[in-house]
Amino acid sequence: MLNNSYLQELLDAEQKRQHEGLELIPSENYVSKDVLNALGSVFTNKYSEGYPNRRYYGGQQNTDKVESFAIEKAKLLFRADHANVQPHSGAPANEAVYSAWLEPGDTVIAMDLSHGGHLTHGSPVTRSAHLYNFIRYKMKNVETGEIDYDGLRELALKHKPKIILAGFSCYPRELDYAKFAAIGNEVGALLMADMAHIAGLIAGGVAKNPFDYGFHVITTTTHKTLRGPRGGMILTKGHVGNPLKAPEKTIENIPTLVDRSIFPGMQGGPHMNNILAKAVAFDEASQPAFKEYAKQVVSNANALANILMKNGFKLITNGTDNHLMLIDVKESLDIDGSVAEKALDKAGLTTNKNVIPDDKLPPFRPSGIRLGTPAVTTRGFKTEHMEKLATWISESLKNHDDDKKLDKIRIQVKEFSSNFPLPSDT
Repeated sequence: MLNNSYLQELLDAEQKRQHEGLELIPSENYVSKDVLNALGSVFTNKYSEGYPNRRYYGGQQNTDKVESFAIEKAKLLFRADHANVQPHSGAPANEAVYSAWLEPGDTVIAMDLSHGGHLTHGSPVTRSAHLYNFIRYKMKNVETGEIDYDGLRELALKHKPKIILAGFSCYPRELDYAKFAAIGNEVGALLMADMAHIAGLIAGGVAKNPFDYGFHVITTTTHKTLRGPRGGMILTKGHVGNPLKAPEKTIENIPTLVDRSIFPGMQGGPHMNNILAKAVAFDEASQPAFKEYAKQVVSNANALANILMKNGFKLITNGTDNHLMLIDVKESLDIDGSVAEKALDKAGLTTNKNVIPDDKLPPFRPSGIRLGTPAVTTRGFKTEHMEKLATWISESLKNHDDDKKLDKIRIQVKEFSSNFPLPSDT
């Protein structure tokens, strides 16, 4: 219990909300009790600037072992030569790679935001976009999700990028990493993959690993499908050197360049309680049960997408290969994503409004909503539950202005959710 009654009230309210509703935002998940315990541990108290066996403070005999454990587990999960587990989140992880490899004004080719890319992939509102020259590629066919790889190659030959970035925050299909690699190798670019959304699917063996196709760097968050604490990580291929000594700027030295970019480049003391929680999550992800979880996430998403389309909803790329889907609610029901998000929230179904490719509506009233299955799968939902979930989504959106109907759905969601406890309850 917290001593401050107001803050305890808010904590209780959030626990109640999570128990009684269903999280459908594809970037959200529920962590285990062990991960929560690690986050609230005494490692919160410890400063650990530097890296294992190369710290600037004393008293590191336990922190060094925790961070080394996390690094080794991450390397095994993703078949990497090195892992930096210190980034506080995915955005600074991306910025650290840019800083490690680029000079101001250098060019990066990355996915267009409205076609599924992330803000840190060159959106004009970000700091990176003011430092580097971002060129954007798009889907060639929004109906299938096929990337315009011929156009991407033309851009690469014309602009000679230092980085070609594959990755997304709202793209329902699998990327062709071999084609990215062929283009990157042709122009001598660093191959970088932002796998924040699908890291758990890669670790679980149900999504392709960019390292298998010659990529040099993978950035990721450690929550989302990986089911760890909120944080970031950078995985690299190449020679792992001494982070206290500046190496030659070569692709082979990218692990050390990245380490130096994180510390002392842009972060001070790592959050050791978070790194302990990452270590716990990586260990959990290495167990056979996690592979079954990853398979179920994809099966559930595919089933939910197909049922929604049968119910008349227009999905971008007409389905999904991973954990997420994007509904064009403007075309489906002539409402915007903000209206849809609020209606679903009233029904106890948490989603987020999202732009669709080349959206004509503004970002706070976009044409789509994004949803996914990682969190409900963690709670135990199977493919046979997707029909009920799709019905609630459909009825909520079709009755978006009927609060009484939405209240009835919320009661049904609450009653059904009680059969699926949060992992921290068990």
